[in-house]
Amino acid sequence: MHALSFLQLAFPSIPIHVSYTWLVMLFLILISFLATRRLNVKPGSAQNVMEVVVEALHNLLVDTMGPEGKRFFALIATIGLFIFTSNVLGLIPGFDSPTANLNTNLAMALIVFFLTHIVGVKVHGIKYLKQFVGPSPWLAPIMIPIELVSHIARPVSLTFRLFGNIEGGHIVLLVIAFLVPLLVPLPVLVLKLFVCFIQTLVFMLLSMMYIAGAMEEHH
Repeated sequence: MHALSFLQLAFPSIPIHVSYTWLVMLFLILISFLATRRLNVKPGSAQNVMEVVVEALHNLLVDTMGPEGKRFFALIATIGLFIFTSNVLGLIPGFDSPTANLNTNLAMALIVFFLTHIVGVKVHGIKYLKQFVGPSPWLAPIMIPIELVSHIARPVSLTFRLFGNIEGGHIVLLVIAFLVPLLVPLPVLVLKLFVCFIQTLVFMLLSMMYIAGAMEEHH
């Protein structure tokens, strides 16, 4: 039985993955509030942990996108923290991961997809659309379908990669815990935690690469 099943009884029209999404959001808001309500030169434990996390995310973004990518820090950091927290939530007995649902992942993937092209048009103007035509107008009938499929495949890939790894990992963990309920599932749990981190990193890196690619000059 789901740990948030009472929400389903009280609000039957709300999907369970939406309830868990709200739970993750409230948790991140609470952690952010506790870490920033009393900022000190000598940080406390909560502030110290958040400073390390934020600095690591900032360095990753600058190394991937360069200094001009700093304006996207809020988006990338929010996506990373949300995905990792959602992934880990599913490891707690009685809880599910919002990222084990295609709708949650597709929503994030579409945000990245539309932002990528909005940034591309904003930086390059109408010239951004020339990448879909190819180097020569004669190649347009071939290049346009290829480029359209290539770009549409990006949110599809982000959605199903995250969903498959998180949901598949939960299923494997449940099967092993059912068959061998004592110490054997512990190494699998550690491996699943590693997968949660890697999938968060992959989603963030691909998102940053797509946005950075839209800002670059196309030849």
